[in-house]
Amino acid sequence: MGFSKWVFSFLIFQCIVVNFLQSESTFTSNEVEEIPKYFLNQTQKAEVFYWMVGIRRKLHENPELGFEEFETSRVIREELDKLGVKYKYPLAVTGVLGFIGTGEPPFVALRADMDALPIEEMVEWEHKSKVPGKMHACGHDAHVAMLLGAARILQEHRHKLQGTVVLLFQPGEEGYGGAKRMIEAGALENVEAIFALHVNSGLPVGQVSSRPGPLLAGSGFFEAVINGKGGHAAIPHHSVDPILAASNVIVSLQHIVSREADPLDSQVVTVGKFQGGGAFNVIPDSVTIGGTFRALLKESLSRLKQRIGEVITSQAAVQRCTATVDFFDGENFYPPTINDENLHELFSKVATDMLGSRNVKEAKPLTGSEDFAFYQEVIPGYLFFVGLKNETRGNTGSEHNPKFMVNEDVLPYGASLHASLAVRYLIEMGVKNLEQDRTHHDEL
Repeated sequence: MGFSKWVFSFLIFQCIVVNFLQSESTFTSNEVEEIPKYFLNQTQKAEVFYWMVGIRRKLHENPELGFEEFETSRVIREELDKLGVKYKYPLAVTGVLGFIGTGEPPFVALRADMDALPIEEMVEWEHKSKVPGKMHACGHDAHVAMLLGAARILQEHRHKLQGTVVLLFQPGEEGYGGAKRMIEAGALENVEAIFALHVNSGLPVGQVSSRPGPLLAGSGFFEAVINGKGGHAAIPHHSVDPILAASNVIVSLQHIVSREADPLDSQVVTVGKFQGGGAFNVIPDSVTIGGTFRALLKESLSRLKQRIGEVITSQAAVQRCTATVDFFDGENFYPPTINDENLHELFSKVATDMLGSRNVKEAKPLTGSEDFAFYQEVIPGYLFFVGLKNETRGNTGSEHNPKFMVNEDVLPYGASLHASLAVRYLIEMGVKNLEQDRTHHDEL
């Protein structure tokens, strides 16, 4: 880009920022860098903070599993009605799609998952889960509260938005592939980019982390039935032992990663299920094994799936058994979560403006999975972590743990980051579109 074009782009950018800020007396600068701190200040005010806390606690007391989030969805819609935010309902059974802004391009989306886990809460407190065997053990109640907090701030400044913010309240993230169902229902129509956050119990409150490229692994599940011929344990030569065959299968599955995968390409194959036999002196007719496989690259995940099937059937055959393998290819097969490089740059700028560079960390890739990856297969997407750890509160448990507790101090950070990312994205897209229009005019 020549110097004159750079100056033109900068002036356009400044004009858009000034237009955004000038009608709000709280802003004293025409610099876009002030927006994140301003939004954080707004969400930390007692009125907004305790409003988010109240929503989060209401949801925590009434956890609902995937595609059963009818009460959760009702609470969300009630709050959107109070805020005057337009929405569509239902999508993917219980999902809600909100809209703030002009209703015109560009469109940017913010996503929060809504579902709980089948876990019995073991924390005694005033707002403990009222539903036996169900608990918000992954912070999705906080995710919803933070996205509603972002909606409140954005709605207050809706007349300044240079485009449209789409709010995705998504059901069924915990193993149900709810993101895929939301896409099929049209949730990404016109949307050009999408952001999401997840609370992180290992990261201090006030810090965030993420990275460009692979962040979370893709994952799949498998179950195999290995068939032999049952008989008395005292005369094993009259039988075909599926337990022995299954044992050889499990050992061979571990060789896929240790001897076939690049050591720098993180992959996992774990057998967590082994069922067969019911007596000490009887060889059973069949054994069922099952497990999970994970990889940070899509091609590695596909190869793992292929090799797992080949190893199970071939090793069973060595022991004179037969095997059938089911990979549950529908909603249980998650692609890797791969963050867009350009959105990473935008996130880094926004988070640094809000929190300072020392509180913006680079995350290490993890072998956990997220169905947010389905969105990223359609449009550029970015997932980041917000810290909630507070040493003074003692051990509050990790995610998917019955003793997990959300530090509610995290709520303003997530809400203001959501809102700031949406605003910054719309501003930068406005600059890009204006520059493209000018280039096209010059060419004419």
